Amino acid sequence: MQGQVTTPFTQPSRRGFLIGMISAAFVGLSLSAQPAKAAETVISTPDAYVAAKAGNIILVDIRTPPEWAQTGIAEGAIALDMTDKSFVDSLVKLRAAYPDKPIALICRTGNRSGYVFKALNKQGFGGLMDVSEGMAGGPNGKGWIPRGLPTYVGTDAEITPRLIAMMKP
Repeated sequence: MQGQVTTPFTQPSRRGFLIGMISAAFVGLSLSAQPAKAAETVISTPDAYVAAKAGNIILVDIRTPPEWAQTGIAEGAIALDMTDKSFVDSLVKLRAAYPDKPIALICRTGNRSGYVFKALNKQGFGGLMDVSEGMAGGPNGKGWIPRGLPTYVGTDAEITPRLIAMMKP
């Protein structure tokens, strides 16, 4: 019986896709404003909620539209799909518009937000925070939804106005 040769690169992964997007976005990119410096790089969901509502951070839900529709979006957050081609460009625009505010990333369980946080930091995009508990919780904590923190409906009618308002400081 002959063995079959396999490779882990037969199907594009989200991680590979994201690495490519981040790398491509930062080729030749120079940020004019110095990014905000966060004292802590990990923030709990209750602290993220309080900070976002007070306007001290920009909370960004990096999950996908089906996830937003299923569970809603963290109150105080804007929704930017990490798989969208404009994801990194949108983060760069946020950084330029709010150079002194940390940008806190949240996903479902903290895996994707942690990965994006590390990948962007390696590329020189500072001033980021990771809401490592995520929306559903996991090994890093209870999570936004299990803690009973508020959400808003993850529909275009709710997402778009909040995103437009945040992109215009």
